[in-house]
Amino acid sequence: MDQGFPGSFMFHVIMFTVLLLVYIVTLVGNVFVAVLICSDYRLHSPMYFFLVCFSVVETILSSSVDPKLLVILITGEKAISRVGCFAQSYIFYFISITDFLLLTVMSIDRCVAICYPLRYSSIMTKSVCISLMTGCLIPPFITLFYPTIIIANLSFCDNVLNHFFCESAAMLKLSCVDITSLKLNTILSSVLILIGCLIITTISYIIIVATIIRMPTGTGRQKTFSTCGSHLTMLSLVFGSAIFIVIRPPKEYSVETDKIVNLVSTVLAPLLNPFIYTLKNEKVKECVQDKIRRKFFI
Repeated sequence: MDQGFPGSFMFHVIMFTVLLLVYIVTLVGNVFVAVLICSDYRLHSPMYFFLVCFSVVETILSSSVDPKLLVILITGEKAISRVGCFAQSYIFYFISITDFLLLTVMSIDRCVAICYPLRYSSIMTKSVCISLMTGCLIPPFITLFYPTIIIANLSFCDNVLNHFFCESAAMLKLSCVDITSLKLNTILSSVLILIGCLIITTISYIIIVATIIRMPTGTGRQKTFSTCGSHLTMLSLVFGSAIFIVIRPPKEYSVETDKIVNLVSTVLAPLLNPFIYTLKNEKVKECVQDKIRRKFFI
């Protein structure tokens, strides 16, 4: 059983209304970005291929948590089956890790595009892009099986989960057995993935900045760096919330703070994704404007 958020019925109704609107806009926005890119030949490049993948991943991430949360808020029905709980947990963490890996791959893509513009299409070929995307999906899909099975077979002293979804730390707190080694392994693997992604992303952007500084004109530097602005914004949201959850000292742990931070990754980031990449991307805006003109004015 998920405990969800405390508060009065009216508070839950207001929260339900807001989250429902956010979820609808998230679905429509991310699907719109994916359909737009797939349907316009001008956007058929590696950068936009990864953006389609990212929109799909963000949609799945939001859908793994939001529907159940909405049911809890409006009906008060907090029960969830054991199988459903572990399925939700597995999907959430699988997609979250894929999110980190995909953002890292997108950093590498921007690095290649800016540093080697003439060789970009020959380096980032279709097969390379598919291989990189596969590399973002298969490792977390496989590596999460073992810890999920271990947690699923634990004995639990209580069935009331103090969270709005089946979050692993909240589930482990209910265990009746000593899980110190499992906690350490979980934290260590999370930190290694996060640090690995951060190192690769940081190196990519150090190389990008060094390349931009060497550009002869200020206009060229501004235009080139603006193409990275959307990606940097999303990196700040996704990695910022993950760093707060994973790397903070255990004594500063707070369930309510954890819920708010998790809302950022499951609600805010997927919502902002289509707006960040459409409002800050001139090519995408041009394609949107062309489609609107064809639809309504021609």
